[in-house]
Amino acid sequence: MQSLIGTGVALVTPFKKDLSVDVEALKAIVNYQINNGVDYLVVLGTTAENATLNEEEKELVIQTIIDANNDKLPLVLGVGGNDTREIVAELQTRDFSKFVAILSVSPYYNKPSQEGIYQHFKAIAQASPIPVILYNVPGRTASNMLPSTVIRLANDFKNIVAIKEASGDVVQAMKLIQNKPKDFLVISGDDMVTLPIILAGGSGVISVIGEGFPKQTSEMVHLALNRKVDEAYELQYLLADSIDMIFEQGNPAGIKEIFKSLGLSENTVRLPLVNVDDDLAQRLNKEVSRINNMN
Repeated sequence: MQSLIGTGVALVTPFKKDLSVDVEALKAIVNYQINNGVDYLVVLGTTAENATLNEEEKELVIQTIIDANNDKLPLVLGVGGNDTREIVAELQTRDFSKFVAILSVSPYYNKPSQEGIYQHFKAIAQASPIPVILYNVPGRTASNMLPSTVIRLANDFKNIVAIKEASGDVVQAMKLIQNKPKDFLVISGDDMVTLPIILAGGSGVISVIGEGFPKQTSEMVHLALNRKVDEAYELQYLLADSIDMIFEQGNPAGIKEIFKSLGLSENTVRLPLVNVDDDLAQRLNKEVSRINNMN
């Protein structure tokens, strides 16, 4: 899965002020990624606010991105949830011809045991016609997919090819890297620890900050993959304050404020999310100017 090595970005869904999907802004955001060094795009991940999109809107987002991308970058589709049967049904009926893999989040709210997580992803692996990227984000799901469960899944199902590891725990990521099958990819899902995870043997990142600063993020990841450590850390520290800021009042409210500053889209989010406050908006705008003026 060479196409999943490097920088992936979890695309937002831009909305107009009337809360409808902003198709033209979404095209502009896709082109911004393509033109600034991103390696692949993640469609309808949790950053896309897909929990607040109806089925018609999801299809509109998917087709808009496919058309705007025009086969330039590999595409990964978010297919996850906390109802295993519903996910399996989608896997058995959707056209995946434009996608290289699915990204499937560990079940949220239900808080399954490790065996429950294993059986959930076993069903997904058996149903999926394309490779599967596991997604561990315990801060949102309320349950941590342990390295032992991930390694068991990776060994038992050859189409489970990677994990987006967003526990924020570098030691957990290192245990995954230490014990994983040779070709299994450990991808950072936490922007602040991307660099140490890559240097420990990880394969890249699925990023939020990378949407706003794709050139700098992609350059940092490629430097790290090539073991140019000092240069990579310069970019990590260039981006560090902005990474903190975009998550300070919730994702994707922060990154959408950056897109507004860049002139790519409105900063509109759907309830229960709300826009960042004026103070944070001003600080993010200053970060955009500072980072883009330095690179």
